[in-house]
Amino acid sequence: MPRRLMRCAVPLCVFIAGLTAGQFPLAPSLAHVSTASAWSATVPEEVVRQASSARLGQDAALADVSGVSDTAVWAVGQIGLWDVWRNRGIVTRWNGATWTEVPTRGDATGAGPLRSVSAVSDNEVWVVGDGHDGVPYVGRGGGGGIDRVVVPQVRAGDWLRSVAAEPGRAAIVGSRGGRALIVTSGSSWKVHEGPDGVLHGVDLRGKDGWAVGNNGDEPLVMRLSGGSWKPVDLPDVKGGYLRDVHITSAKRAVAVGGVFTADGTTLPLILRWDGRKWLREALPDGDAELYGVTGDGHGGYWASGYDAERPSEAFLLRYTDKKWKPLRGEAGGGDRSVRLQSVVRTDGLTMAVGHVLADDHYTDLVETFGPAEAPVR
Repeated sequence: MPRRLMRCAVPLCVFIAGLTAGQFPLAPSLAHVSTASAWSATVPEEVVRQASSARLGQDAALADVSGVSDTAVWAVGQIGLWDVWRNRGIVTRWNGATWTEVPTRGDATGAGPLRSVSAVSDNEVWVVGDGHDGVPYVGRGGGGGIDRVVVPQVRAGDWLRSVAAEPGRAAIVGSRGGRALIVTSGSSWKVHEGPDGVLHGVDLRGKDGWAVGNNGDEPLVMRLSGGSWKPVDLPDVKGGYLRDVHITSAKRAVAVGGVFTADGTTLPLILRWDGRKWLREALPDGDAELYGVTGDGHGGYWASGYDAERPSEAFLLRYTDKKWKPLRGEAGGGDRSVRLQSVVRTDGLTMAVGHVLADDHYTDLVETFGPAEAPVR
């Protein structure tokens, strides 16, 4: 990922290519498009209520979303993807009616691409991504603005992908020198270096913490135990990777990602924690991948992603009736692809964010889902 926009070991074009494929380090992917989809059915009791944009500007994309209510939802991403000089990270807030950009403050260089957001409350919001000064960006704030946080343990060359926060603590994951990296706050900042690999998602709930990613060949999961993060055993999934994780309780968690296959397609991957071990969920073998996951705390889950067999439609999987079923947006015309990078569930509102790529231009995308009879707000 870019560390300096004028000189970087991995240039901006690699980030753009990764965004297009929904992938990041250690998981290169090329989309494979076919004419049919393994996900033939659609969940009838929840449909698209609105497909819109946060109106961020030219060549904009959203990477992550987090919310504390249906009138306090936060999203991060970037604008000006093709412009090395003007590319910048963006933070925006939904108040139930409109999106409003929230400034990043206290840093003359400003934020580069922002990848993750975690809202503890409407006045405590964490964001992570790249800084234009070559050091990863960590920010914290609220509706008045986001201030850069100096984390002495984070240095140039580190790559930060995801943040999860609760009152009084935060966990940030990524990679350092080819190894999994976890940085945690509390009474002081601490660094935990894991095995070879990269971490893409993290979640905290009470004493529980899970971080997920891959080692270049198979999924990687680390668990918070006794103040330390340790890798755990997983089902054998060669070519697999994980992008996000959601914790419901000590006995319930879900992680999502994909599996690269020898024929160039990608299979969706969902792992479920049952309190004792991680189990692989049975899914159709369609060419699709998953990027984000959320839950309602009552056994319902939503996973956002991309279906290469129907690329012009927004694609979610919803866990209902003990099965994962597809939930889709409307098909668009022309040569376009839609990727929902993240999803949040608050107060009965399911909101997913990402981007549309059409005619070599990006447009940020916000899709809301709900009961068919519910009015659009």
